[in-house]
Amino acid sequence: MSDQSPSRVPALSRGVRMREDKTRGGWVLLAPERVFKLDDIGRAVLTYTDGVRSEAEIIDLLAAKYSADRTQIASDVAQFFDGLSQRRVLEFH
Repeated sequence: MSDQSPSRVPALSRGVRMREDKTRGGWVLLAPERVFKLDDIGRAVLTYTDGVRSEAEIIDLLAAKYSADRTQIASDVAQFFDGLSQRRVLEFH
């Protein structure tokens, strides 16, 4: 289980960048010696992940933008962030 907190501030780890992959179509996370293909939802979440906004702020923005249930978004975002953190492409401040 992760140390989930609405006040944690996610940021891409040093050397990790989100880029459009025009060759394959879509978006990817480029990390040293690794590439992670993003789906539309992953891209939407990472669009707001700037190292300044808290996880709670990101969830609020997504819930408002997509008129979706905040509780479900919170669960999905926490799981997504935790997975990226375990792969060492995302860290929390």
